[in-house]
Amino acid sequence: MSTSELLEVGRIGRAHGVRGAVYVSLLTDRTERLDVGARLQAKGGWLVVVSARPAGTRWLVQFEGLDDRTAAEAYVNTPLLAEPLPSLDDQGWYVHDLIGAAVVSGDGSQHGRCVSVVANPAHDLLELDSGVLVPVVFVTGIADGVVTIDPPDGLFDLL
Repeated sequence: MSTSELLEVGRIGRAHGVRGAVYVSLLTDRTERLDVGARLQAKGGWLVVVSARPAGTRWLVQFEGLDDRTAAEAYVNTPLLAEPLPSLDDQGWYVHDLIGAAVVSGDGSQHGRCVSVVANPAHDLLELDSGVLVPVVFVTGIADGVVTIDPPDGLFDLL
């Protein structure tokens, strides 16, 4: 699998201790990315998780082959990439499935393309190329690069 097909799922922070452990900040809520035996790509090679435990808002992770502080420090601020996980079915959607997708209403009305997903305390928001923000609670489906939404009346009249 080429690097362009991998997803950034986290970032290695500073080293911890003298045995090669590092802090990792996950960019996903899929904590199984740090299960023992999980493979993550960093600096063009694969790192295998030996152990991981929560440490505040981050994780303290030991990777196979990073056996001392010097080895760990060579990876500070390195992105961690991983293969996409299987589809979530009806449990939700991945951000990479939303970005770049055409956004249409159930009646076929075109609303543009999703350019980003904005984290918001109530609900994440799809940011469309027109600048409109659509709460993800209005997304009814995703298929073949098209996001179908059921927006309330007037949502697109606010421009």
